[in-house]
Amino acid sequence: MTSATTETADEAPLFGPASQFSAFFDDPRWALALIRATVLEAAHPQVGAALLDNSTFVAHPWRRLRNTFFSLRRMFGADPSVREREAARLNRLHARISGSDARGRGYDARDRATRAWVVATLFESTVTMCRLSGQPLGQDTMEQMYAEYRAYLAALDGDAAELPTELKDFWRYFDGVVENELENTEAARVILYRLFDQLPAPALLTGVPTLWAAGRAVAGPVLGAITVASLPEAYRRRAGLPEMPGAPTLMQGAYFAAGLARFLPQGWINAETIIETLSLSPDSDDPRSPAATAVRSRMKRASALLRLLTPLPAAASASDRGDGRRSAAEFFREVLDQTGDGHLDWPDLAAMARELATRLDLDEPEETRLYDAFAAWWRELQAALDTDGDGRVSADEYAAAVPSLAGPALIRVAEVLFDATDKDGNGTIDADEYRTLFRTAFHRDLTTADGTCGRGAFVGGFLSFMAGRRSGTPYDPLLADA
Repeated sequence: MTSATTETADEAPLFGPASQFSAFFDDPRWALALIRATVLEAAHPQVGAALLDNSTFVAHPWRRLRNTFFSLRRMFGADPSVREREAARLNRLHARISGSDARGRGYDARDRATRAWVVATLFESTVTMCRLSGQPLGQDTMEQMYAEYRAYLAALDGDAAELPTELKDFWRYFDGVVENELENTEAARVILYRLFDQLPAPALLTGVPTLWAAGRAVAGPVLGAITVASLPEAYRRRAGLPEMPGAPTLMQGAYFAAGLARFLPQGWINAETIIETLSLSPDSDDPRSPAATAVRSRMKRASALLRLLTPLPAAASASDRGDGRRSAAEFFREVLDQTGDGHLDWPDLAAMARELATRLDLDEPEETRLYDAFAAWWRELQAALDTDGDGRVSADEYAAAVPSLAGPALIRVAEVLFDATDKDGNGTIDADEYRTLFRTAFHRDLTTADGTCGRGAFVGGFLSFMAGRRSGTPYDPLLADA
């Protein structure tokens, strides 16, 4: 077997469009496999604690999905320079994630053994999805795919030593972790029993809360049951996860039905197009936007009909009401509380910095400047709003002192963000720079007569958004969209 990072002329490439990984990228079954892999990742105590403390997967799952999707595409692409740059970005991101869980056990996102487990769950779940859908992989295909995943780990860690060299040894390694290390972590329970039940609508489907809630009420428990049934029996037994009657049959049927997509003409299912379409905001200038708007309009009519039969949720958001106003509680929940744990603390602001740095594709030292600006803002917020001294800000503390939000440190955040967006350093943001950050054309509120965005308009717009009183601003897709 060759090194995990090279291949000979007679071997299939480990990266690029001819790899086994790429063959599965647009496969609908992979959506089920990714959910399963995420639960197995979250069941690891270190990963579970890191997710619970730092991840936006609860409050902003669609954004997290999009970022993960494009990261994997860059890492498994054919261009080694793109892969190296993405690996460096991921390593910087992981270097900023460490802490301890509720039992005082430390976690560190740079831990090599833990990162190897994350890669292992992706590989094993892909093999399992093929078996469950009645299309088990041949030995040669599995060997090739395993080499690709080891190469992915090597691109991150410098080598793949934490995963067994041979596939035959991998299965003993995997079973050992499942039997001896996985737990019924809170993060795993959140994914299985809270995320599906409370999944927010993607940008494309905002404005139809009744219809989305009705669909989620049906699909959520089904997805949870399918996922639980697909998990290794040893983990289900260890975690005490109940299995619904008929769940194995339901799971087999779901994987088999998704596997029928192989009979569709090539190119009919494109994961990138689906994810980009789900991310379209109502005022997007994307060429696909008119079709998305038409779909959204029909869904609004269906939602209105359904609303006649069922009551509206007790609290509708500003986007649901359509009046453009956002209460302090809504702003806290939709923007500030990025991790969805009900409090504002440093991981929430770090998540904001991470999302902005990802959109702008920042390298050092610009990335660190942005994180440092958010860290200074957190210290300012903590000093002004944390009245009980518990190290975090509650929704009530925020609502009671909301004018303190826009202090000098927040102005500095806006200025650093402007500088990071202004790639050519000419003091204005042109159309291409604007699109890089906002993923749409200029917003009329921020442009000047010469068709650019100046520092004053940008900073003023950002501060106005962070004041939390208006929705539908150009800054909403940055931090508010799910």
